[in-house]
Amino acid sequence: MSQKSSPADAAPDAGVSPAADRRKRNIPVAIDRRRQNAAEKRRTSERRRLIDPTTCERDYNEDETSFMKAMERYKRENRRPFPTWSEVLEVLISLGYRKVAPEGDLPGIKRDTPPKG
Repeated sequence: MSQKSSPADAAPDAGVSPAADRRKRNIPVAIDRRRQNAAEKRRTSERRRLIDPTTCERDYNEDETSFMKAMERYKRENRRPFPTWSEVLEVLISLGYRKVAPEGDLPGIKRDTPPKG
């Protein structure tokens, strides 16, 4: 009479399943370096230096103030927290702005360098 052996008898640790055995092992995993790199890039980034900290604190002229107030009123009355550019143009036209001169260079664009793209 031969006795059949079961797989559990062959395993040295009959009470522990193979899946549980794998979880006990300390297997090295890849380190997520993206967080560290992102933090380092933020610290050394030139972008933060380009932000003018006085923008919010500066004194606006009368035209700028009336435009900002008109935009706030438009957004509040029309329940549009993020108006489209067409809506911004409508607000400008309602303030009396009209195109009376030919188009010129946009402010802040240097003509020495070719356009990107």
